[in-house]
Amino acid sequence: MKPLLILSFCLISLASKAQTAKELIGKWKLVKETKDGVVKAPREACQIFKDGGEFKGVNGNNSRNGKWKLSDDNKELTIKISIISLTFSVDYFDARKRVITNDKTGTLEYEKVDN
Repeated sequence: MKPLLILSFCLISLASKAQTAKELIGKWKLVKETKDGVVKAPREACQIFKDGGEFKGVNGNNSRNGKWKLSDDNKELTIKISIISLTFSVDYFDARKRVITNDKTGTLEYEKVDN
């Protein structure tokens, strides 16, 4: 009985492990912005992550292409558009929700959009 309990605990621990770059692929809609403790109504924005590190940021009617990279330990997400590069701390990340923080942008919460 004990080995079965230990095995179950190990499988649960592995299932709750942070997501990887593979799960980041897709379209993510901005649902909440918080900066300096103030929650703002989210603007109409989304991020699209593609295989090969390709990135597209959409803000209203404007869009920009760039590159993305998730650190090996899945704790930092770097997005580079043109000459601007921002590194975000990954606060939370699963298959449906992502929360990232940067000193300039504050905390941004995204939900994955099904296409």
